[in-house]
Amino acid sequence: MTPKIARFLEEVRPATPCLVLDVDRVEANYRALAAALPLARIYYAVKANPAPPVLERLVALGSAFDAASWEEVELVLAAGAAPSAISYGNTVKKESAVARAFAAGVRMFAFDSEEELEKLARAAPGSKVYCRILVENAGADWPLSRKFGCSVEMAAGLMARAGALGLDPYGLSFHVGSQQRDAVAYEAAIAKVGMLFTDLTERGVNLRMVNLGGGFPVRYSEDVPGIDHFARAIMGAMTRAFGNAIPEMVVEPGRFIVGDAGVIASEVVLVSRKAKDDPVRWVYLDIGRFGGLAETEGESIRYPLRTSRDGGAVGPVTIAGPTCDGADILYERTPYRLPLALRAGDRVELLATGAYTTTYASQSFNGFRPLAEHYI
Repeated sequence: MTPKIARFLEEVRPATPCLVLDVDRVEANYRALAAALPLARIYYAVKANPAPPVLERLVALGSAFDAASWEEVELVLAAGAAPSAISYGNTVKKESAVARAFAAGVRMFAFDSEEELEKLARAAPGSKVYCRILVENAGADWPLSRKFGCSVEMAAGLMARAGALGLDPYGLSFHVGSQQRDAVAYEAAIAKVGMLFTDLTERGVNLRMVNLGGGFPVRYSEDVPGIDHFARAIMGAMTRAFGNAIPEMVVEPGRFIVGDAGVIASEVVLVSRKAKDDPVRWVYLDIGRFGGLAETEGESIRYPLRTSRDGGAVGPVTIAGPTCDGADILYERTPYRLPLALRAGDRVELLATGAYTTTYASQSFNGFRPLAEHYI
């Protein structure tokens, strides 16, 4: 909670549920990452929070952007970014979307399969392409490894073929999983990419770039290592893998840039028990999994909570959303404890909710409006 957000919530008292995000904190986080990894070009992962005030501030700072769809490409261009500063990083794209991005000037695309490579050759001829490989996601609270990437052996064949298809085999990429707590994951992935990079270079493939993805963590309910810790591990691994011939480096942070810049203000709708002597109360908020808190799936991301009743006695709770869906339970296994005095109408603030909330919110499930947004 930044002082700007605290002041806004106190003075404005906006209707809930809503996200309040401090754009100055976005800038501070961007600058911290740029200082920690000065050799890396930052491509902000637009999917984390695509709000125009966020994108416009990052454009002013010189950021590049990782887009996951043509619609995100449009948003970034509207914010003032040059097409050359955009990477279309989703490995699953409609050919029509590729063609539209190419027509708009985008010249950098990701892939991880033969069909996608052929699609790029048809719809984005001559473009820079990079292949995403599968790596372990151990240590990540929100793993990504199963859906994206291909084996090293497949990547080698695809990158060798890219040039024959009229594309520029620019580099290799990986992602160690979102909210990655263990720097060893980056070290292992870089070693894997380094061997493939060397092998392809020796075979005459003109690789120049390594994309390290994102995954840098923010603090939720527990402390996490700082960005300098990850930067030291990354640069050490890059030096071991490439010596003095370190290629261009790209990072794609999303959560790290906007996560702790935002707070969701919510209201208690109901506090109840399932039996008269049940020690666990059920606390229902006016926002739930379908209102933007999708990352509570499996209780993977555990947001810190602050209430208007803090300071008194507390007890165990299950926390749920307001919809008529049995899956709309945020935390049941995680041992949250909230004030015994908590009642309907009290305010509850969910901290570090600037990333992956507004874009996950449903349009009108149960008739509830999408999560309101305030950028300050």
